[in-house]
Amino acid sequence: MQRIVRNMGWLLGGRGVNAALSLVYIPLATRTLGLDGFGYFAIIIALGQIVTGIANFQTWQFVVRWGAEGEGPARATGFAIALDLLSLVTGALLAAILVASAPLWLPLPADLLWLAFGYCLVSLFALRSTPTGLLRLRFQYGRATAAEATQPVVRAIGAVLAFLFMPTVTGFVLAFAASEIVVAAALWIVAARSERIETSEISLRRIPAAHPDAWRFVLSTNLSGSLLVAGKQVMILLVGAIGGEAAAGGFRIASQLGQALVQLAQTIIKAVYPELVHAKEDAVAIARRIANAALIGGVLAVGVALLFGREALVLIAGEEFRVVYWAMVILAIGGAVELVGASLESLLVSAGRAGTAFLCRALPMGLAFALLETAMGWQGLKGAALCVLGASALAVIGFWVSILSRLDIRIRPEDAAKAPPRPVE
Repeated sequence: MQRIVRNMGWLLGGRGVNAALSLVYIPLATRTLGLDGFGYFAIIIALGQIVTGIANFQTWQFVVRWGAEGEGPARATGFAIALDLLSLVTGALLAAILVASAPLWLPLPADLLWLAFGYCLVSLFALRSTPTGLLRLRFQYGRATAAEATQPVVRAIGAVLAFLFMPTVTGFVLAFAASEIVVAAALWIVAARSERIETSEISLRRIPAAHPDAWRFVLSTNLSGSLLVAGKQVMILLVGAIGGEAAAGGFRIASQLGQALVQLAQTIIKAVYPELVHAKEDAVAIARRIANAALIGGVLAVGVALLFGREALVLIAGEEFRVVYWAMVILAIGGAVELVGASLESLLVSAGRAGTAFLCRALPMGLAFALLETAMGWQGLKGAALCVLGASALAVIGFWVSILSRLDIRIRPEDAAKAPPRPVE
């Protein structure tokens, strides 16, 4: 448990640097571009993150899972790199389809289409899940955090340069693209210094030959990771398609500030998953303690959003963005729910139930997408935020029920009254 806390400390320290420097580039972007221009910027960034989120396999999980076994990390790393190369090909094709069809459903001007496609390609070449996995396998969270800190630093510097010399959507997108390249290079360099990369081990066949369930695990974690992206980035695009570029820009700001807890939840997953893999017998107890602590943190964070969120929006993004306050609060509640569910999802994946975790996310997310247009017609951006909150709540309930029914976890008598009823087998 002490190592988990230490690893979380490194990861949260990196998040702290990111949050602090975001106070540089977010105000510069919003005040320079305005609500509509920031909406175009949000759509382009969302397209790039969707492409990488869908095409990119969660290779860090493969490196941790199979690299921890007797054969060592070389073969697992080779498999992960081979999957990265596959991601480049499939991602480029997906990017071409999305950008070519963008004028049919997105409020994106024709002169920004090539910029959007270029950002998608840069994001694909900056894949960094594999070196991150190598560092987490060896519990080198300090080195990983130092390398990842280059991203917000470059974004902040790039935003200042864009503000001074190219105060356009293109300038700020270029700043984000540069940060993606720099952080990927930093992580690969640090990982290569701590672990030898065997190019002869790059193969899509060796790991599946030794582990018959490999492809099922690969596809399940990829789909689950894609859904995490869909929950935020696809929602931004759909909000823009329904409400226009101003709605997309407003929802991105509300999401970025309100769902900072989701990033915290992802941090917990990254810190907890290697521990659950290594400590199978204590996995349930670890997950329970982290979920309890997360509940307290989530409640406190929602309280802060309620009390100070409106002033923070105006201070950070400008007066134009005051109207997204309630959407931000609703998304903060959704972030708190995700925070509680983070360790439960990690527990399912570490126990080989990645497919179950995927279904727990897929069904609520599909429902949220189906109801989005109706919800926005009813309550605008608040309606879109309610869809995200509902999907998060249903997913976490699904994790909890799945753990009880599939892993046969025994609950202490004093907790029995708090637990949802166990499904009949």
